Amino acid sequence: MHRLDAAREHALGLFRIVIGFLFACHGVKSLFGLLGAGGPAPVGAWPGWWAAVIQFVAGTLVCLGVGTRVAALLGSGSMAFAYFTVHFPRGLFPIENGGEASAMFCWALLVLAFTGPGKFTLARALAALRPRTNAVPRRS
Repeated sequence: MHRLDAAREHALGLFRIVIGFLFACHGVKSLFGLLGAGGPAPVGAWPGWWAAVIQFVAGTLVCLGVGTRVAALLGSGSMAFAYFTVHFPRGLFPIENGGEASAMFCWALLVLAFTGPGKFTLARALAALRPRTNAVPRRS
């Protein structure tokens, strides 16, 4: 076992928190017109408002480590959709078509969908707070 393998779950948890937070920030920007946005996306507008909802909800869930795999897969798919419908028609490479963020989020979230949440999840924190019950064996 390599020395870095011992820190794998911790690094994965920190990676998940950062990616989820940044993804949720994109949703906040578009939904609420905050964080440098020109204004909020019109409610219900396709695809911008719906993409923002996915970014905000999936990003928050990923950041907290709740339903990470499903939320990350949904977020990854939405970024693949964004890349191929908005950015790819403008050019082949993300650096020339403005799709770097979409491509990076797509792949980072896909990694989380396959690897899971790692450490520092809300689910684990709540489980640690629950009182442990000793199961009483049943008599036959």
